[in-house]
Amino acid sequence: MSKKPFSLQTSLIHSHGFDKETGAVSTPLHHATTFHQQDFDQYGTYDYSRSGNPTRETVEETIAELEGGVRGFAFSSGMAAISTSFLLLSSGDHVLVSEEVYGGTYRMITEVLTKFGIEYSFVNMKDLHEVACSIKHNTKVIYMETPSNPLLNITDIEGVVKLAKANGCLTFLDNTFMTPLLQRPISLGVDVVLHSATKFLAGHSDVLAGLAVTGNEEIAGKLAFLQNSFGAVLGAQDCWLLLRGLKTLHVRLKESSESAYKIAAFLEKRSEVEEVYYPGLSYHPGREIQVRQAEGPGAVLSFRLKGEEEAKQLIQNVNIPVFAVSLGAVESILSYPSRMSHASMPKAERERRGITDGLLRLSVGLENVDELIKDLQNGLDSIQKINRKNVINL
Repeated sequence: MSKKPFSLQTSLIHSHGFDKETGAVSTPLHHATTFHQQDFDQYGTYDYSRSGNPTRETVEETIAELEGGVRGFAFSSGMAAISTSFLLLSSGDHVLVSEEVYGGTYRMITEVLTKFGIEYSFVNMKDLHEVACSIKHNTKVIYMETPSNPLLNITDIEGVVKLAKANGCLTFLDNTFMTPLLQRPISLGVDVVLHSATKFLAGHSDVLAGLAVTGNEEIAGKLAFLQNSFGAVLGAQDCWLLLRGLKTLHVRLKESSESAYKIAAFLEKRSEVEEVYYPGLSYHPGREIQVRQAEGPGAVLSFRLKGEEEAKQLIQNVNIPVFAVSLGAVESILSYPSRMSHASMPKAERERRGITDGLLRLSVGLENVDELIKDLQNGLDSIQKINRKNVINL
């Protein structure tokens, strides 16, 4: 993998260069599943597309360069990347997990890994003392998600890495919300960085993809073996779409992040909103750490209304954001975590983590921010009208 002395902004455009054979500035799309071998005794670089594909290789080289790792791996989904990485564990091992973790990761850990004799504990990853006290003799992986989904809590990455190294543990980190443009965990000592590339990296709600990156050659060798063995690789067409999406990541994320800050500032002034969760706000409890370890607060925020009825009222009275799962797209996406991203988590567990029935998550897209704010204002005004009507009826 070539290392170019360019900014990440420039690398996003030119990291995979042009095709050496034709000069094409768009990466060739290799649909082939099998490759002719010229020599009976010595096979070429590619033989079968599960083991290696030229288009997928470009994606993997690109994400490794952007994250500052030695090798990247492209998978068929974010959960495929996470699940394959967990195959580094063995029966009897223990994994320590941020208590506020994506619902799919929660399900994988609690309902799948346990079938293979892998133990787990959830911990408040914001509290380094609690993390230290929760490490067991058989803890092999500490799994972080920062900012966390959906409450945007911040973990001190370097602090956790120090604890992990002192106890012989690996560290995994889901970097989906930040992308390598805003946060580069490998430079902070993290062993495996994970992405749902479906989100900001691809950015157009049309690609399902996952990525893993490591800066450790030994881990890279193990992940390569697992990727080939498990086989949940990213198809060539989706690799090509992901590469195209990456080229505009910088401008998309910059615009969306600026809009997210303006929307968060608007929401915190509304009486219908009980709390706003966004690490760009001055009072966010993790803001100091976020400023130290990341280049910005990102484009995702959450806010809490009184309850389910208020959330339903808002959703029914806004027109611009799509009401859907996922995030990180050109269109703004308004999600209801308790029934969407964290539906697989039991209600008691959700509420204990603060994922209540009044919580909404907003991934800010590229629409005009003033129009987005006006739209949200209309939705919040509708809650006010209903509340007044209820008071009159009483």
